[in-house]
Amino acid sequence: MPAAPDSRILIVDADPDFLGWAAAHLKAPGVTVATAEKADEALSSYQKNRADIVLAEVRLPGISGIELLKRIRMNDPNAMVILFSGVASTSNVIEAMRLGAYDVLGKEKLPYELRTIVESALRSNESRRLTRAQVSEVPTETIQETIIGRSSAMQDVFKMIGRVSRSDAPVMVTGESGCGKELVAGAIHKFSPRTLKEFVAINITSIPDNLMESEIFGHEKGSFTGAVTQRIGRFEQCDGGTLFLDEIGDMPLAVQSKLLRVLQEGEFSRVGGNQTLKCDVRVLAATNKDLEAEVAKGTFREDLFYRLNVVRIHIPPLRERREDVRLLAEFFLHRQSTRRRGPSMRFTDDALALLEAYDWPGNVRELENTIQRACALSNSDVLLPSDIPLGSVGASRHANPATTVTRMRDALTTLIHVAQTSPDIELMPWMEKEIVRLAYRHFEENAPKTAKFLGLAVTDVQARLDLGGVKKATKKAVAVEKSAKE
Repeated sequence: MPAAPDSRILIVDADPDFLGWAAAHLKAPGVTVATAEKADEALSSYQKNRADIVLAEVRLPGISGIELLKRIRMNDPNAMVILFSGVASTSNVIEAMRLGAYDVLGKEKLPYELRTIVESALRSNESRRLTRAQVSEVPTETIQETIIGRSSAMQDVFKMIGRVSRSDAPVMVTGESGCGKELVAGAIHKFSPRTLKEFVAINITSIPDNLMESEIFGHEKGSFTGAVTQRIGRFEQCDGGTLFLDEIGDMPLAVQSKLLRVLQEGEFSRVGGNQTLKCDVRVLAATNKDLEAEVAKGTFREDLFYRLNVVRIHIPPLRERREDVRLLAEFFLHRQSTRRRGPSMRFTDDALALLEAYDWPGNVRELENTIQRACALSNSDVLLPSDIPLGSVGASRHANPATTVTRMRDALTTLIHVAQTSPDIELMPWMEKEIVRLAYRHFEENAPKTAKFLGLAVTDVQARLDLGGVKKATKKAVAVEKSAKE
């Protein structure tokens, strides 16, 4: 592993076996690896021998990895810290990036990502050392889990939220309808210094063109027919806070001109008014249109586009991140169960496979509505494929999950390569389980083929995947459905 001379890495995890594996995995000429099982030990070690990179588990006993990151960077704003976790919540990922973490990794991906990330971090650290760049710390806040995803694409979105929340730069959120653009805007606000002020969201398409200027900037009494009183606009309402303009591509050109003035000068006038008003508002915008094309057609101002498009966050459609479908579905199911105040509901594996195979043209919104309908129509606490009313049931039931399998093939190959070419590195149980899981998906859930490929007994494959428990749950679900029909 290429590294600057005398590079030092500190690894923090409560599992001594993992520490041994990680230290061996990162061993290289010119690299010294130190380990600690507790955050306070890591702090002491860091103070005595400052490390170039700190690798820490988020869920440490006592002081958490997030708190360790905060304390290290409080004394050393340039510290390079990478966090990892088997279960890293959205809040943890965003908060870690806000506090200046270099990256947040899923623990199951460490066998085939750790060396690459560390090499990149060492290069960045060397560059930072030469340029003496400073990184300021931002206070920690919490956020309700509203945006969810384990896919690499969504992890990148969370990291971008963490970064842009530190500034007042305008942000353009793009993506198809139903992807959760307003949730991303809300997360940016909640993690920003403006969090105690108002967050106001406006859907441009829901406001008639002749009332839009009044809605956004307000109006004076008598300024037009029906204006019987003075009205405060949205910019005045959220002064000091954040204004989210959804479907910005549908804003009339006349209103675009006035919005551009606010972004440039921080001032505006109410409709029918002569007074110039000042405001301090961060503007976030969203669209599912191609604004570059709208600019070319002359329906959207080019200067406004560049003012709004300072930072762009793109949310990929759900069909491009199928690994998030299960997590989202179970989240929505749990929320529905809570609202019903009944027994906890769950999916059979066949039901989840059906959800994962569907393309979700309506994205996350369609998935949430589908789960809500399934819960409302089901007579059992176990949801079967027949309970799930998809938009195109016939097509979805025969959907081919080959795309998901193909995506996982490269990861599987890398894991097997690590296992076969590094005999001095012992794979941990969670790594073995990850390899078996990927292989099982690759061979379309055929346990004998998976076992033959990995050189394991079929019973070993079933044990690592807990297939016995899955089969029992499925049989019970079928029995419940049969009983309900009788």
